[in-house]
Order: sequence, then structure tokens, then C-alpha cells
Amino acid sequence: MVSEHSDAFDGDTSALALKILVAGGFGVGKTTLVGAVSEIKPLRTEELLSEVGQSVDDTDGVDHKVTTTVAMDFGRITIRSGLSLYLFGTPGQDRFWFLWDELSQGALGAVVLADTRRLEDCFPAVDFFEHRHIPFVVAVNCFPGARSYGAQDVARALDLDQGTPVVLCDARDRDSGKEVLIRLVEYAGRMHTARLLDSVG
Repeated sequence: MVSEHSDAFDGDTSALALKILVAGGFGVGKTTLVGAVSEIKPLRTEELLSEVGQSVDDTDGVDHKVTTTVAMDFGRITIRSGLSLYLFGTPGQDRFWFLWDELSQGALGAVVLADTRRLEDCFPAVDFFEHRHIPFVVAVNCFPGARSYGAQDVARALDLDQGTPVVLCDARDRDSGKEVLIRLVEYAGRMHTARLLDSVG
């Protein structure tokens, strides 16, 4: 019996699937990015914001937001033949951060989405990946009407380790999101290769 998924790799035994996290603060565009780039219908675990959560969910600056991710978002994108990325969007509120450890297991790297109107909201994600030595890029989601900053300005404001990439993007745009992911894969590949060489040196 042939599995219904047997054609997924078209007979290519060298096909590679990499796990990528998409993290950042509340309302920064994680669900939007995963949905924009995913070639499959993304899995979403969004719930309506409630009055009960008003005391713990800071919606200042994102007043229009009416839903929140309570577990994760999931999507998939093929970067090139034989290379697919599985995208796991993390929940943004601190009361759901206990899920991050589970989601980060086996991840090649991460995208930390940033909103310059609430830049401090991405500090926990930056700290999380730095402390666990998980390669990441910071992707500044350029919201309409927000003041624009250059990549170097954002890197200094976040006190990033030297060499950590900062890119500008539009989380709603597939091509823009794909460029962010390509940049991450390239950076993470260099970081993992350097660590491997250090370990055998």
C-alpha cells in the first residue's frame, strides 16, 4: 500500500526539512508572517481576547488586535527543491512562554519579529535565543505609520551580539517573509558550521 504522503518528496531521498521558530512580542505579526509565507493552510490556535485578559495583555499600540495565539502557529514553505522549512509561531504573551522550551527543541534557528513602536517587547525573545545559543535574525516588521529605523539603529537598541542580522520586512508580503527566512537559514548554517569546526579543532 502506498502512503498518501509518499509523493511529498517526489522520490528525493535527500529532501531536508528544517524547523524554524517565529517569535516576538504580542501583536508583532507572527501569525501574519507564518500565514503569508506558508504554502499549506496554516494551523492557528487563536482565541478572542477577553475582558479577563485585559489586566495581563498590554494592547497599547495594537488596539485593533482582537485575537491572540494561545499555543502556536504552524506553516510550511519550500525554499528550493529538497529544502522545506517548518514554521512554528510562538505565543507572544509572557503567560504562555512556558511553551517556548518545547517548541525550540530541534530548531535550526529563529526569526524574532520586532515592532519599533514597542521594541522592548522583543527583548525576552532575544534573551531566550541568546542564552540557548540558537541562531536568530531580528526582522523589523515595518508597520504603516511607524517611524522607520535602520538595521544598525535597531541592533544597537537591542544590544545584539555582533553579526546578528537585522532585516526590514513586511510580514504581510510573501516575498518579504521568504527573504527573511532565507537570510536566517544562511546565517544559522554559518553559525552551526563554525561551532562544528570549533568542536573538532
